[in-house]
Amino acid sequence: MATYIWQREDWPSFRWDAGALLSPLADARHRQGLFLGKMRDIGIDGRLEAELVALTEDVEKTSAIEGEVLNPSSIRSSIARRLGIPDAGLGPTDRKVEGVVEIVLDAAKNHAAPLTDERIFGWHAALFPTGYSGKDRIDVARWRSDRHGAMQVVSSTFSPAPVVHFEAPPAGCVPGEMAAFLAWFNTPQPIDPLLRAGLAHLWFVTIHPMDDGNGRIARAIADLAIAQAERSGQRFYSMSGAIERDKRGYYAALEAAQRGDLDITDWLLWFLECYARAIAAAEATTDRVFTRAKFWMAQDGLPPFSERQRKVLTKLLDDFEGNLTTKKWASICGCSADTALRDINDLVTRGLLVRNLGGSKNTSFTFRWPPTRPPDTPTG
Repeated sequence: MATYIWQREDWPSFRWDAGALLSPLADARHRQGLFLGKMRDIGIDGRLEAELVALTEDVEKTSAIEGEVLNPSSIRSSIARRLGIPDAGLGPTDRKVEGVVEIVLDAAKNHAAPLTDERIFGWHAALFPTGYSGKDRIDVARWRSDRHGAMQVVSSTFSPAPVVHFEAPPAGCVPGEMAAFLAWFNTPQPIDPLLRAGLAHLWFVTIHPMDDGNGRIARAIADLAIAQAERSGQRFYSMSGAIERDKRGYYAALEAAQRGDLDITDWLLWFLECYARAIAAAEATTDRVFTRAKFWMAQDGLPPFSERQRKVLTKLLDDFEGNLTTKKWASICGCSADTALRDINDLVTRGLLVRNLGGSKNTSFTFRWPPTRPPDTPTG
């Protein structure tokens, strides 16, 4: 009797209930369309910043799912360099970070290129540049050999009775299984692109063709499938971030599908719901990006700001803590109180700052955008 789907006679003839998927698929696609439309309206700089945020999360979270902690500053710096954002901050160089960044960016930027065994091997080599996973030497940039036994996904390895969640096909089957998978992936399919991405993720994980790193590569393949559907090299949301926030549900859905009967409706339902959550999370975390982008776009054609004003306005658009005072302005810009007050009064005149109630020694200002024009101009 078959325990796993790859042991069934009809493998890999996946099937699903299209009726059960209709509503969540429509919701996911609706969210996708609204979000991507919104992103088109915020300008090049805004899209770049949103992309930096999303890719940084993707690299960090796809590793966190596997229990590996990467330095967010290193991730952001690596991606910023590759996107050509020179002022995004410099973090320490980390070889592990660089490898995961290469994979995530390749899946997004080179979405038109076919998925081949050599491309997967390149991703695998980027994940394990030393040839080791932890303290264990592994086969890098080639299909696994199972020289240490069957490929199993196991938990509680230090307990008397380890739990085997899944066992992959024997290594001898991997070349043929991967040839079939790659032929399917590189051939246009008459199914919705989001379902194709979810199916590709499950199919690759089920084959488990590498010694290690299968989950991260499977998520990259799903991202590649989504990028192909969107026909864009930019990614503004993180599927890995949404998966990491429901990691237990992710593994439970995968295990249930791999122990099922090739009806993968429940897995696809989970994948679509996860996708919708990724879009929702991106909407929440990129609100400040939208606000900043719209603000600077609205300034086109208006009198330019001074360098000091641009510096403080950037901070105000980034959830500046507390109210703004002349003293804070002078401290941020390294200028005199008189210069700070002149800068502030100019922004009050433009309606971007509003004086709060208080005596002359305690005068503070609140940033307002869209701007309002108060009837008075503060003088202290």
